[in-house]
Amino acid sequence: MKTGKLMLCAIASAFVMGAAPAHAAYPDQPLRIVVGYAAGGTTDILARALGEQLAEELGTSVVIENKPGAAGSIAAAYVQNAKPDGYTVFIATVSSHGMNPALYNKLNYDPVKGFTPVSMLASIPLVLVTDPKLKYKSVSDLVDAAKSKPGVLNYSSSGNGSPVHIAGAMFADQAKLDIVHVPYRGGAVANMAVMSGDAQLTFATLPAALPQVKAGKLDALAVTTKQRSTELPEVPTMTEDKNFPGYEINTWNALMAPAGTPDDVVQVLNKAVTKVLNAGKLQQSFRNEGALPQSSTPEELKTFIDQQLEYWNGVVKKLDIHLS
Repeated sequence: MKTGKLMLCAIASAFVMGAAPAHAAYPDQPLRIVVGYAAGGTTDILARALGEQLAEELGTSVVIENKPGAAGSIAAAYVQNAKPDGYTVFIATVSSHGMNPALYNKLNYDPVKGFTPVSMLASIPLVLVTDPKLKYKSVSDLVDAAKSKPGVLNYSSSGNGSPVHIAGAMFADQAKLDIVHVPYRGGAVANMAVMSGDAQLTFATLPAALPQVKAGKLDALAVTTKQRSTELPEVPTMTEDKNFPGYEINTWNALMAPAGTPDDVVQVLNKAVTKVLNAGKLQQSFRNEGALPQSSTPEELKTFIDQQLEYWNGVVKKLDIHLS
């Protein structure tokens, strides 16, 4: 009997060992990080900095793959339909996993059911900037100018439905302004429109605007976060102006994998992301771009995204913005 029991135990142990997941050696091939925006933008820059450090931490190569278009929707759909093995992941943003579901009647991806959260990566402020030749010294100056010339001032954005568009619409709605939205194909072009005088203001991402602000090519009037930016400590927040109590918009990046990605793979990725985000080298890279590094657990990220979807649904409905 004892011999029989020992044999049964040995068979059971062999079965358990044989049933070990095939991804136990993860990662043993290159990792692809898919970005929903063109190379050179804020999300792309942060993804490349992250990828460089993850490659060292995970001991594998990391490839950044840009699939721009439709405010990140093209890239989101691509990753949602990728094999859920942890080798194709997505840089989610406030657009892909916050605003888009409220803006578009139909999406080719599901921001909740189509993805497995991995970790938060960074929060990125927007900054209200104007053409220095206009000599606006404060947000109130800009508001007064807009009210004195209804329908004359233009605000540029990185495209219809972009966070910059929504920020401008919130600005106009809260101060009851008649200003004209002019969408461009990308944040860099929108910023150039202000510098050239084709538009009078825009809400640029801080990383994209910072070099021009420091060079005196753009005037920064306010940041859109609750606290002042450490990169522009002299620039007030929007809420410091009497016209904008409670005004806040904060863009962000997070790492997502396709739904069904095994939990142990998610935990390997989360541990690696957390470690490199807390390291001085990557923190400095992010802060140099005006981004605040911020890791999370997968559960915390899921809760955050649920909150973002609910919040932006309410904002978009109030602003009555709809895209096909």
